[in-house]
Amino acid sequence: MTRVLATFRSAIESRPSTLHARKCLITAPSSSTMRLNSSAATAAKPAFSAVQPIANFEETIARRPDFDHSGKPIEITKSPDPSWSYGDGVRTGQSPTDKIHREIDPYSPDRSVGQNYRLLISGIAPRPVGFISTISGDGETKNLAPFSYFQVIDHDPPMFIISFSSRFGSAKDTYQNLKDTGECVINTVSENMIEAVNASSIDAPYGVSEWDITGLTEAQTTTVKPSRVKESVLSIEGQVVDIKEFESHKPGMSNYGMVLIKATRFWVQEDAANEDFSHIELDKLRPIGQLGERDGPMSNPEVNF
Repeated sequence: MTRVLATFRSAIESRPSTLHARKCLITAPSSSTMRLNSSAATAAKPAFSAVQPIANFEETIARRPDFDHSGKPIEITKSPDPSWSYGDGVRTGQSPTDKIHREIDPYSPDRSVGQNYRLLISGIAPRPVGFISTISGDGETKNLAPFSYFQVIDHDPPMFIISFSSRFGSAKDTYQNLKDTGECVINTVSENMIEAVNASSIDAPYGVSEWDITGLTEAQTTTVKPSRVKESVLSIEGQVVDIKEFESHKPGMSNYGMVLIKATRFWVQEDAANEDFSHIELDKLRPIGQLGERDGPMSNPEVNF
């Protein structure tokens, strides 16, 4: 394992922008990862690879201000219009009614998957990041991966949803593991975890665990087999209650699906919560969110994720 991980690290360090570029935008995975072995999958590849890596990525990152490590409190402000009354509409800034809107058919023949992807991730923001740990059906392989198509949908019972996009080749490991075992742990992501979480988003070669790549710490669970991330302020053990799978409308692509998960245990960092563990302090959680092409900590959005 040590030799495999060292080889993997050497390959990554020879192209330092890979980890960030893969998370910022959709890029075409390597043929070895894709395992394309059908004409349909081969035909699907150029249609899906519409989004390209950011040009001059390293230079773009270098121009951004340094991360603020001061740990200063997250500022909570008043509302933009404290004197607003029922019926006032929008009174601050230029009225949205003065703007012109463009109608778009997402299924238009000249509309690419990449265009829809960029529009949605930049327009639906911020979005929480679900950091999901699973284990394979045979119990041999552990998986750890971040997802932005994720959300809590109820509190009684505590329910969550994770969505898996269609892609060429086989389904994501996390999706397959959820179907095989029906178990997972949902871990929150704080700003001090960005680099490690970002690293877990790549396609790791066979025999290399995302736990080793990230250097994050496995911690015990009680109702499920996958480990939780010790560095996370909040971790949620969960069991699958339903899976909705939809066939891709593009040949050669995997099906996409939605997984409903019911929480079975909460793990909360003790110094981050109030006395009865009914509230987590924002300054302790320091969450990150997906913000389109400038994803990062809610308190420091200049950081790229």
